[in-house]
Amino acid sequence: MEVNVLEHMLVPEHHLVPLEEEEKVLEEHNIEKDQLPKIRKGDPCVKVLEEFHDIDIEEGRLVKIIRLNEIAGVSVSYRIVVRG
Repeated sequence: MEVNVLEHMLVPEHHLVPLEEEEKVLEEHNIEKDQLPKIRKGDPCVKVLEEFHDIDIEEGRLVKIIRLNEIAGVSVSYRIVVRG
């Protein structure tokens, strides 16, 4: 039995950023890809995204993470997929 970790209440939303939007995201945040926090290709969340999109997510792709907090509200961050 496989478990979808993204359905767990303690795991924030993870979304694969479309290739055509990556440059826009980087420009909006005035940042280069190598300055972003990293998420390993072997991370369970990345594996679920690969299954959902039915693709092999390559190194260098961006993942958008949305965290919801009762006090702080919505927090959006981005990570770059790296080997591992």
